[in-house]
Amino acid sequence: MKKSPRAEDAELFRAAVADAVPLATDRAHHEPPPPAAIPRQHRRDERAALDESLHGPALLDLHLEGGDEAAWRRPGIAHNVLRDLRRGRWVVQAALDLHGMNREEARRHIAIFLAECSAHGDRCVRIVHGKGLRSPGREPVLKKLVLGWLAQRNEVLAFCQARAADGGAGAVIVMLRAAR
Repeated sequence: MKKSPRAEDAELFRAAVADAVPLATDRAHHEPPPPAAIPRQHRRDERAALDESLHGPALLDLHLEGGDEAAWRRPGIAHNVLRDLRRGRWVVQAALDLHGMNREEARRHIAIFLAECSAHGDRCVRIVHGKGLRSPGREPVLKKLVLGWLAQRNEVLAFCQARAADGGAGAVIVMLRAAR
């Protein structure tokens, strides 16, 4: 008796797949590969920096006396306050180090720090913004931003670049308004 062509095909097929393991599911998932990473935060930071430089409050009028040291005092504050600040006649009562922070973190930490110092009655503080030695182009990224932010704060009366022993070009000494 001769087998039908269908039965022969079925036997051949069973022999060909005899050692195959059945799948756990009958559904196949064909997901496309994930898209390439888009540096969205970097783009936001770049956009924020550009916007701040173009549309933000005018960067403060820095008095560059005796070289390239940045110094500023609020209108109505005596010049000798700034002179005494430069000479280190005020004791630094608190300090904040911004190393490793991005601009938003730095701005937030400065606001919190100044509020805490005002609440404790601290009048003279140091903020270390860094010299930019590890920044692109070896330029200080936070320095100009910090100086601009400080000039906008009501509790800040004056500031100047720190003496070499206190951080030099990588730090600023700030005189705060007396607590009321």
